[in-house]
Amino acid sequence: MGFFSFFLWLFILLLIVPLSNVLVVRAFTGTYGVNYGRIADNIPPPESVVTLLKAAKIKNTRIYDADHDVLRAFKGSGIEIIVGLGNEYLRDISVNPDRAVDWVKENVEPFLPGTHISGIAVGNEVLGSVDPELWEVLVPAVKNVYNALDRLHLTDKIEVSSPHSEAVFANTFPPSAGVFKESVLPYMRPLLQFFSQIGTPFYINAYPFLAYISDPEHIDLNYAIFLSNPGIYDAKTKLHYDNMFDAMVDASYAALEKAGFGKMEVIVSETGWASRGDENEAGATVKNARTYNRNLRKRLLKKKGTPYRPKVPVKAYIFALFNENLKPGPTSERNFGLFKADGSTAYDIGFTGVKSSSATSSLLSIKVCGLQGLAQMAFAALVFVLIL
Repeated sequence: MGFFSFFLWLFILLLIVPLSNVLVVRAFTGTYGVNYGRIADNIPPPESVVTLLKAAKIKNTRIYDADHDVLRAFKGSGIEIIVGLGNEYLRDISVNPDRAVDWVKENVEPFLPGTHISGIAVGNEVLGSVDPELWEVLVPAVKNVYNALDRLHLTDKIEVSSPHSEAVFANTFPPSAGVFKESVLPYMRPLLQFFSQIGTPFYINAYPFLAYISDPEHIDLNYAIFLSNPGIYDAKTKLHYDNMFDAMVDASYAALEKAGFGKMEVIVSETGWASRGDENEAGATVKNARTYNRNLRKRLLKKKGTPYRPKVPVKAYIFALFNENLKPGPTSERNFGLFKADGSTAYDIGFTGVKSSSATSSLLSIKVCGLQGLAQMAFAALVFVLIL
């Protein structure tokens, strides 16, 4: 009987294996990450950024290119990093599989395994953008990048994704009404189909800040920044929402469900709140930025889901690590940073091991904090030995 059971098990296994030959890669450790933008001439070098991230216990980051100095600096850090393949490469790579292989060989493979490159974001906010020509080349580009990783035997280590903006939605209120634009669907469906095959989540850039400044008269600021408020009630799902962030995530789930991909996970690839803005950018203050980011961090560290997906912990990358003084556009674009150029916090959101901006602070003081912590542990160990 045991002999028969063994062969029955083996037969079942052989049936299952061909159906699961795509290994799902997870590019996120825990629930909290930060976007490391570098459109600035006054931010610390990458080596110091690694020190900062480790001091703040941030284990996930995204960059918008594949800068070699950054990737070398992250070697041995243990920090998960998603690199970006810019929109400017999409047309070429979409029609040239060998170019995709060359890009991966040049910008990813040489840094493995020392640097933990966990994903490649192919393009950024392509669908719904003002360049419809890019919409047409996104899926072929994504597939060519994945196939390049496959040829180099890296698909079991690196996830392929493509983050979207809220411009892909026709409606997001209430959350159950979330739906993709008809103009976007012909390009979104094949992308989601491919991502469902390779196990990639849906990445969305979700900013309650942008929603609030677009209509401050009708949106409750407290609802946007996780403070006490009446919230909203979704009559269709009979669910209550006390913050806009959760509502945005669930609107994404609703849209995915309507498109036929209800089992796909949603990850927030960007979210944040500006600490300064122009006169027409209501709510762009240090107080509101601190409140939003502090409450969001607390919410993410609880590892809980949303009202519509309570069993799926929400994961998010905060935008951004630093204020970027060379970014074009309104003042808010240059003031999303959690940290100042000297490595001090722009405002306190609860990071331990780093100095606040109110103190004499710099990346040097972060190292000092670390050394003080080591000294305290060494002293405690010595006392323990003496007691014994």
